[in-house]
Amino acid sequence: MSYEQMQNNKVRLTGKIASEPQFSHEIMGEGFYDLTLAVKRLSGQEDMIPITISERLMEGESLEIGNLIGVIGQLRSYNKYVENKSKLVLRVFVRELAEPDEDEPNTIEIDGFVCKQPVYRTTPFKREIADMLIAVNRAYNKSDYIPAIAWGRNARYAGSFDVGERVRIVGRIQSRVYQKQLDDGVIEERTAYEVSVSKLDVLV
Repeated sequence: MSYEQMQNNKVRLTGKIASEPQFSHEIMGEGFYDLTLAVKRLSGQEDMIPITISERLMEGESLEIGNLIGVIGQLRSYNKYVENKSKLVLRVFVRELAEPDEDEPNTIEIDGFVCKQPVYRTTPFKREIADMLIAVNRAYNKSDYIPAIAWGRNARYAGSFDVGERVRIVGRIQSRVYQKQLDDGVIEERTAYEVSVSKLDVLV
């Protein structure tokens, strides 16, 4: 992966381990494990963020539930097929472990391209919101598709973006629980992940 591709998608998290590591997959003899980090917001609420970590990084580390760790990596997207439907799955791919930083427990910077027309709307309480989908280049001609949500004046700004514009976003990763009604009428609780935008710029 080139230096530029390392810089266009940077995540730093500090959180408590909220699930046991579960084996995910193996690449060239190296095993990778999935677990969840509980990352605190200023409000005291927690975002439950899924991460993937190499067994090599785990060696000699105490990754027990409740332990506080810091990680540096990238937010990646994957297509997962469930009942013949493609679903976008987001996870933080950990590149290194770091000292926990409880002052800034959740930061992300991405540099990518608007790949879907942003949707600007106002809530019944007159709060302005814009939903975006940003394509961030990765090695081997791959891209990560990252949903982002902007508020207030950032939402108004984002609402003017065209598909293909290059943007830089700074914010945090947030988890959001919602309910989805399935075809058979059953209501299922699901979790969505997105970048909550704090700074937004168009890059020329």
